[in-house]
Amino acid sequence: MTVPAELKYSKDHEWVSVVSPKEVRIGITDFAQRQLGDVVFVEQPKKGDRFDSSRAFGTVESVKAVSEIYMPCDGTIVAVNELLADEPELINTDSYGDGWIVQVEPSRMKDLDQLLSADQYKEYLRSEED
Repeated sequence: MTVPAELKYSKDHEWVSVVSPKEVRIGITDFAQRQLGDVVFVEQPKKGDRFDSSRAFGTVESVKAVSEIYMPCDGTIVAVNELLADEPELINTDSYGDGWIVQVEPSRMKDLDQLLSADQYKEYLRSEED
């Protein structure tokens, strides 16, 4: 299982990557995509939609289940990954790259400090297995 050190993580298994001083990219973790299995559809919000932290902003549908995706910070959607409409399996093959889901302008970048580091996320996963 891959957990890139440069990303931040939520306990809901989303990852966050800072792409500019005002924007972050969000996707689901390798752990989450493995749990889901083969992804067949991704429901995404619209550009301009605003979400509060911990609110569902979309869903990922797999052959096994439908799972909600949660916003790890308050913010506004500035871009959605258009590739996922035709290639939802990118979440399985490249969850931290081409499989990103949305780009967001957080209300407060400082809120990202509350997310887990890679080491903290790995520890969280270990504690969930117990």
